[in-house]
Amino acid sequence: MSQSRNKMTSCLAKVFFAALFLFSSFSMSAQSSEATEVANEVAAAEKHQEKEGVDLKEMIFGHTGDAYSWHITTVNGHPISIPLLCILYGQNGLDVFCSSNLGHEGHYTEYKGYKIAEEGNDAGKIIELSTGKRPWDFSITKNVASLLISCALLLWIFLSIAKRYKENPMSRPVGKQALLEPLIVSLVDDIIKPSIGKNYKRYTAYLLTAFFFIFLNNILGIIPIFPGGANLTGNIAVTVVLASLTFILTNFTATKAYYKEIFWPEVPIFLKLPIPLMQFIEIMGVFIKPIALCVRLFANMFAGHTMVLILIGLIFIFGQMHVAAGAGISVLSVLLIVFMSLLECLVCFIQAYVFTMLSAIFIGMGQVEEHEH
Repeated sequence: MSQSRNKMTSCLAKVFFAALFLFSSFSMSAQSSEATEVANEVAAAEKHQEKEGVDLKEMIFGHTGDAYSWHITTVNGHPISIPLLCILYGQNGLDVFCSSNLGHEGHYTEYKGYKIAEEGNDAGKIIELSTGKRPWDFSITKNVASLLISCALLLWIFLSIAKRYKENPMSRPVGKQALLEPLIVSLVDDIIKPSIGKNYKRYTAYLLTAFFFIFLNNILGIIPIFPGGANLTGNIAVTVVLASLTFILTNFTATKAYYKEIFWPEVPIFLKLPIPLMQFIEIMGVFIKPIALCVRLFANMFAGHTMVLILIGLIFIFGQMHVAAGAGISVLSVLLIVFMSLLECLVCFIQAYVFTMLSAIFIGMGQVEEHEH
């Protein structure tokens, strides 16, 4: 029975990596379409700003930042995008309207006393024309829309699997079950259970949800066509919330022994009194751990998107210097983009895995028991 299960797991692993290879191939072709789109945008910008050249910073932050519409492509210099819902509470009270009323990038218009700022600290955000300040903004932006889409996908995947298990618990795993069951079992048996200990079941739901939420959004983030392309896990606000949840679970469900180790650790007395050196270090560690979780995920995902855009931008920067330089660097850039695309597919899984593993370790630290003397 064990041998049969090992063969099945091996087979499923092969299927998983084959799917990953196919996805990476799709991702590379998708990145090519993104390169074409960026080329069109840069070419359009060159007509208006021939002397200024390519604004690489604007290009990078324009593609990785949030927006009030979901940009699809650009045709003959005209952007095609999906307008989203603006929900504001400001000078007129509550206002709800479509983002298309505010125009599009480079051609913003006024609507109901609101406009999208084009410069300053609030660039890209809606401001009130009368005061120049931002209203309370609850809009469905690109990142929020991507969040809703990913949540809907996760609910569909796991509710359909749960329904099948409920109807026939002893059925042979097929389809989504066969693909995800070995991964879930591996996460629980190899990470969650050993890291947390006897109370692991209390935290399994959160840790599995965090893993699949991060993994799915990482995958969607490297697909440059709708419904992908949003840089959700490369947004510091999202990673702050995820790290905060781990912080809350670690510290608000911790044992007495955990707090005893923080405020009165078992170290020589001169390290605790009269100067509470160890207490200070332990308290700092309580906050440094979730900060590290937050920054690690944000930096890795943001850096991946940025590197691809920089490599695309280099083609046009060198092309402005000399045609031959642009042609030469384009070959190197395309090869590096292909490599980065393959690497990002692996990073998507690794970052979700590392976040889950570290969260489980931190939560496990909070479940420490009294030492027997």
